[in-house]
Amino acid sequence: MRNGGTRLAAALDSLFAQTDNDCEIIAIDDASTDQTAAILKQRSVRDTRLRVLSTAPGSEQGIVAALNLGISAATGRYIARMDADDICHAERLRLQAEYLDTHAAVGLVASRVQFAGDRQAQRGLALFVDWTNELLTSGDIARARFVETPIIHPSVMFRRQLIRLHGGYRCGDFPEDYELWLRWLDQGVHFAKLPQVLLEWTDRPDRLTRTDSRYAPEAFFRVKAPYIARWLAANNPAHPRVVVWGAGRTARLRFRWLAAEGIEPIAYIDIDPKKIGWKIAGVPVVSADEIPAEAFVLIYVGKRGARRLIEHCLGDRPYLACA
Repeated sequence: MRNGGTRLAAALDSLFAQTDNDCEIIAIDDASTDQTAAILKQRSVRDTRLRVLSTAPGSEQGIVAALNLGISAATGRYIARMDADDICHAERLRLQAEYLDTHAAVGLVASRVQFAGDRQAQRGLALFVDWTNELLTSGDIARARFVETPIIHPSVMFRRQLIRLHGGYRCGDFPEDYELWLRWLDQGVHFAKLPQVLLEWTDRPDRLTRTDSRYAPEAFFRVKAPYIARWLAANNPAHPRVVVWGAGRTARLRFRWLAAEGIEPIAYIDIDPKKIGWKIAGVPVVSADEIPAEAFVLIYVGKRGARRLIEHCLGDRPYLACA
């Protein structure tokens, strides 16, 4: 955490109040300049479960280094994530640990979360939370991973051995959590999600997802392209040829990262009659009624309502939602 003092006390209280008190709480203070250090020092004296690791003033390391430092310092077999401004339900750690105890095939379990922001002012993020809360099974999570990140990062608990087997958080021009989920799912790790709301997720104006280019939409499409290509190589009988649903500029810009991975469009689909008959770099734009037989369809239309209509229209035809 960095400069998380505003809500840190409440976050710590929610951890100290866990019904499963057989846990260690590791707080990473990444060169904070507010009251974070003082709060952590005071609370660590009151509760010895809290261990504080700090970077030197003026030497901020960033979230990836902080996450990996915390994991390396942990001694338990399970790792749970949380931010300094989030609130845990009292049963969170117990329920997630019990789930992993009794589901040996699952490597990571998240939970539903409560959006603790202004649903009107932050409508897009609120809808994203609603969408992730619908994804409960391993299959749902795996299928949705190429649309957006299907789990809320601070809600997860995972087996520590996954770090040794598949690597931890990586630093780059991409969202570190999404890249990790894509990599682990690609390696066959099963994810699950508890139906209970076990975390109150806070949205702050200075959240990295709002201010850092690593979390811009372009970064998401760039980082997932190699994983989509790998998935298509294993699941598309016509690989590397696909039909792309979406002939607009935004869809084409998003698809270019897949094109760089060798994926070849044989047609674009659009519902705008003015676009039917166009050619984009020699590739025809067709209507939904003209989808080539046995074609594999990639959906690059981002609106959730539109995406569901498209999925219904495709019926049993093989497809993958990528936006």
